[in-house]
Amino acid sequence: MGSAALAAATLAISGREDAHAQAPRSTGHKAPNETDPGPQNLPLAAENPDSEWSPSTDSGTVKPFKYSFSLARKRVLSGGWTRQVTARELPVSTAIAGVEMRLTAGGVRELHWHVEGEWAIMLNGTARITAVDQAGNSFVSDVGEGDLWLFPPGIPHSIQGLGPDGCRFLLVFDDGNFDEFHTFLITDWLAHTPQEVLAKNFNVSQSTFDNVPKKELFIFQTGLPGDLKTEQAQAAQGTGTVAKSFDFKASTMKPTKVTRGGEVKIIDSKIFPVTPISAAIVTLKPGGLRELHWHPNADEWQYYITGKGRMTVFAAGTTARTMDFEEGDVGYVPISNPHYVENTGDTDLVFLEMFRSSEYQDISLAEWMAHTPHLLMNQHLGVGMTMLDGIPKQETVITPA
Repeated sequence: MGSAALAAATLAISGREDAHAQAPRSTGHKAPNETDPGPQNLPLAAENPDSEWSPSTDSGTVKPFKYSFSLARKRVLSGGWTRQVTARELPVSTAIAGVEMRLTAGGVRELHWHVEGEWAIMLNGTARITAVDQAGNSFVSDVGEGDLWLFPPGIPHSIQGLGPDGCRFLLVFDDGNFDEFHTFLITDWLAHTPQEVLAKNFNVSQSTFDNVPKKELFIFQTGLPGDLKTEQAQAAQGTGTVAKSFDFKASTMKPTKVTRGGEVKIIDSKIFPVTPISAAIVTLKPGGLRELHWHPNADEWQYYITGKGRMTVFAAGTTARTMDFEEGDVGYVPISNPHYVENTGDTDLVFLEMFRSSEYQDISLAEWMAHTPHLLMNQHLGVGMTMLDGIPKQETVITPA
């Protein structure tokens, strides 16, 4: 092909590509091609500006990676309420599911267990938690705002709200298909076991079990528990207490990293030995950025505690999407998909990063660039040697540093 014909063909191809590119945006989105005279959910659009008018860098189709607990059905009982976000609500969330729960003062999430591991953080108030391990060792502890606990799979446990106003907490399970409404409950089990078998098992009369509820309690109201030390001593009789504590006082933990842009606490099995689930509690100041990075060992499940932010997930193959988040929202990033989280509000943004792995791992874009030969990196990006030489040699995590 001659040079003139080649140039013409190139221009034609370029024209076709440009026709599919996003048109320039106007200030306030008032251009004729941006108007929307049809039906609109304006409050929802205002909460999701990066979906309503996506950044020009967004491209292609990326599966939704956001779901709000506000859209989840609450199950309300005498001692509190609960709701969940699982793979049924957020299909991309295959590795982890989350549950919000509120217990009144004296309200009990009844004695139960499940196949999945349970990681939790106390969001408000205080609670008493109990458990018994496979060796009969007991665990009884009080946890307050910012504290964590972990109940391994199959370990029976309970949660009870304390005074003056009970508690509210987040539960995280290491299976996206977990169902909070289908767990093994002590009342449900005994109600479906013949009384003569129960009597034989405990060597008592059948009438002993006449008052066992015929239906699960699940969450029920009762009085406050007894003195902590007294209940700990009673539960430990004969076997003692668990070798590794099921709770972790993250409320008193010093941050793992602090910068001008915020701070992060990283909690995994290195400092909380019993946990198979790792976490980061991230605080971003207004304008702060959880830097561009990815996680090579697990999907990331997020829960937004306070503030407002946005996240872009790059899914490879020229596809990327930006979504907005605020209090009570869940985010999800598949393994090794690069992303960032930016505080877009005027107050601190606090959110959780959760992983179905006992070890927290991430790879920072800046750290990768800092430790790759700069000539090679500049041949890729053309950003200049001065910029590359100035990148910090240690991972920043949160910017500005």
